Amino acid sequence: MVDIADIERIYLGGPIVTVNDTDEVVEALAISGEIIVAVGRESEIRALAGDETEIIDLEGKALLPGFIDPHSHFPNSGRYGIEFVDLNSPPIGTMTCMADIIAALTLEAAGKPDGAWVVGRGYDDTLLEESRHPDRWDLDKVSSRHPIFLSHISGHLGACNSLALKLGGVTTETENPPGGVIRHHKQTGEPSGVFEEPAAMALVRGKIPPGDLEHEIKVIEAAVRDYLSKGVTSAQNAATDKNQMRALQESSARGLLPLRMLGFPNWDYALEISAGSADFNLVAGHAIGRGAAKLFQDGSIQGYTGYLSKPYHVPFEGDESYRGYAIFSHERLLKIVADLHQRGWQVAIHGNGDAAIDDILDAFEAAQERHPREDARHIIVHSQMAREDQLDRMAEMGVIPSFFSLHTYYWGDRHRDIFMGPERARRISPARSAQDRGLHYTIHCDTPVVPMTPLLLVWAAVNRQTVNGASLGPEQRITPAQALRAVTIEGAYQSFEEDLKGSLEPGKLADLVILSGNPLTDPGAIRELGVEETIVGGKTVYRAAPEETAAT
Repeated sequence: MVDIADIERIYLGGPIVTVNDTDEVVEALAISGEIIVAVGRESEIRALAGDETEIIDLEGKALLPGFIDPHSHFPNSGRYGIEFVDLNSPPIGTMTCMADIIAALTLEAAGKPDGAWVVGRGYDDTLLEESRHPDRWDLDKVSSRHPIFLSHISGHLGACNSLALKLGGVTTETENPPGGVIRHHKQTGEPSGVFEEPAAMALVRGKIPPGDLEHEIKVIEAAVRDYLSKGVTSAQNAATDKNQMRALQESSARGLLPLRMLGFPNWDYALEISAGSADFNLVAGHAIGRGAAKLFQDGSIQGYTGYLSKPYHVPFEGDESYRGYAIFSHERLLKIVADLHQRGWQVAIHGNGDAAIDDILDAFEAAQERHPREDARHIIVHSQMAREDQLDRMAEMGVIPSFFSLHTYYWGDRHRDIFMGPERARRISPARSAQDRGLHYTIHCDTPVVPMTPLLLVWAAVNRQTVNGASLGPEQRITPAQALRAVTIEGAYQSFEEDLKGSLEPGKLADLVILSGNPLTDPGAIRELGVEETIVGGKTVYRAAPEETAAT
């Protein structure tokens, strides 16, 4: 029974999209404290109002559950402007050629003392006029007095200048680390300054001094503003390390983390936690929770490091048999996953190529056979090239694919023309196939790979249109209601929190977002909607200025 005296706020006057089991749209919603206490007809909910109840007229705007981020790397979007030089090309940024990158980095270096690192992120070799990665010789034009390191937009490749190579001790004789590649000049054999995968990038990137606690807190504050302005009420830090955990906890203690956070510890950190040799201290009130143990089995298809069962459409460096590569051997992956699974961890593994997905499914299956466990909800992050037979295996095992559906928008044209070819490209992020099997699945932005834009993400999954306006695999489109579920209740299910949040139902947390219009009514216009207000636990934590309500 609802106590009228406890009703603090009632929302009405617009569509209230509950995302409940029947995708019901209702007229009104009431909250008490941080909890939703009633939803239904306006007349019924109005009758619950007490003398102190605030009645909020939505004026036709739509009220939805707050967006749940099923996979991103919070708070790294906050590093732009604080730590990273933005090297993204259109439609995200402005870089169109190597000269643009050199100019932006030169400007940054001019403001730093000799010896200070210059760090950039977001360059995309396929969108630059030169159609290649920056190398040490390009970056030496910026400075020989500052070490420079750049991250590719995928996060799976990087580039540095000669000084950074020297600091990293990388020479012609340096061997490739397991799961990574040091690229070399074809004629001279010298390291080119370009690296594939984190294991190789770490040779140089590991020399960059980490920011102190106050620096990391500033980054978190910037990311919080970004995520809340996009309607995100629950964020994820995939591959959390100990330093990130400390900064998140301190930010929460200072009241600087008004959204909910789920940390996915790196797999080796997770094993330390299980062994009792490392801590992962949670924060009360659902502020910071512990998610799955995270690892990688391949890289990026647009970086030619995704692991495929058949060769790339346009051969990599002329090798018509090239299929990418695995991060771990099949045997090593099975052992790691079995160790984590036996210790009770949910496991999330990055897998883009279908050969990587085969390895991951083998590991999940073997772990369950050795250590049976009900409802493990293991996750394949991205699942980009998942085949029909692989989706069948996921359904049998209860594995959750989390699709990076914005690939269709940002990289769809190049997947069709360069990496996958027309037929395979039609199947990237096959959400409809997952839907038809009754799979639990989510969709995500993978920020900072691309900006945190849940409405653009939903639009992409619904419309499957590339940045150049081409249709890509229309048979894999899902409905607006299905796409909304994939960033709300299914995100909650993925983290075992479906009884706590993700839909607008009595007893759940009042994590809400108010949009400028109803995303269910016009599939083509979803991306044009704006976030008017974001509410976490019944408290408004973001409200758009009038000029900010149009979606970006």
